[in-house]
Amino acid sequence: MKDFTGKVAVITGGASGVGRSLAFALGRRGAKIVVGDVDTAAMEQVGKELEAEGIAAMVAHCDVTQLDSQNALADAAQEAFGGIHLVFANAGIGAGESGAMWDYSEKDWQWCLNVNLWGVINAIRAFMPRLVAQGEPAHFVVTGSGNGALLVYPDQPIYTATKAAVHTITENLHYQVQAGQLPVAVSALFPGPHIVDTGLFNSGRVRPEALQKESSGNASGINSVDDMKRMAAEYGIELQTTHPDEVAAMAIAGLEKDAFWLLETTPETDAKIRARCEMIMNRSTPVPDQVGG
Repeated sequence: MKDFTGKVAVITGGASGVGRSLAFALGRRGAKIVVGDVDTAAMEQVGKELEAEGIAAMVAHCDVTQLDSQNALADAAQEAFGGIHLVFANAGIGAGESGAMWDYSEKDWQWCLNVNLWGVINAIRAFMPRLVAQGEPAHFVVTGSGNGALLVYPDQPIYTATKAAVHTITENLHYQVQAGQLPVAVSALFPGPHIVDTGLFNSGRVRPEALQKESSGNASGINSVDDMKRMAAEYGIELQTTHPDEVAAMAIAGLEKDAFWLLETTPETDAKIRARCEMIMNRSTPVPDQVGG
C-alpha cells in the first residue's frame, strides 16, 4: 500500500502516543482517520487537532476489552467512510508491576491481559471478517513489543507475557491469511528503537473502576518516561528515548513495502536478540540481563 489517499485507517488507542502519531502521519498522506479510545479528554483533543489540519476524521469511544465496542467502532467507520483499509490494533497499557510476581495484584493481571491481549483478539474478531469480505487490499497491524516478543525482561512479567502472546497471535494471523491467499496483509509493529515517550507509564489514568486498587501509581515508582530518565540518571545512565512520530514514520515506510516486521533496533538490541537465540540453541541456562528490587 503505497498510496494512502482516500484509504480509511482505524486506530485503537489512537488518542495518544503512537496511535496519535499514526493518525496524523496517515491523515497528512490523505487517509481518512477513525480514532477509537477510552480516554475521553484525549479523544476530544485529538479530534479537534485533526479537524484543524483539515484531515477527514472521526473519533469514537472504544473499549478494546469489549468485542461489542470494537464491532461498534468498525460499524461507525464503515458508515462514515464506506469501508476500512487499514486497522491498527494499537491500544495497550502497562500495569506498572514491580517486585515478586507472586505478590502482584490479581487486578493488575486482569487489566493488562484484558487490554493488551484481549484487545488484539477482539480487534481480529471485529475487523478481519470485514476486511476479508471487502475483497480489497487491506492491512492489519498489531502493536507489539520487543519486550516479550523478542526478549524477556524480568522486571515486567505481566506486560512481557501479554506481548509475547500478542506476537504469536500476530504471526499466526499472518500465516493464516497467507495460507488463505486473502487480500489482507498483516504486520507486527514494534515501537522503538529506544523507549518510546508515550503515556504507557501513566496508564492508570484510564484504569477501569472495577480493577482499581487501593494504592495509586505504579508499584515500580515509574509513572512517566521522565521518572525513568531520572532513575537511570541515578545510576549514571543517560536514557535514550524515541518520539512516537518516529515510530509512525517507520511504520508507514514498512507498510509501503508490505513488510511484516515493522521493527527498528539498535546494535545493542540486536546483540541481545542474537544472544537469546544462541542461549536457546545451546540449551544454556537463562541469565537475566537485569532484575529490579
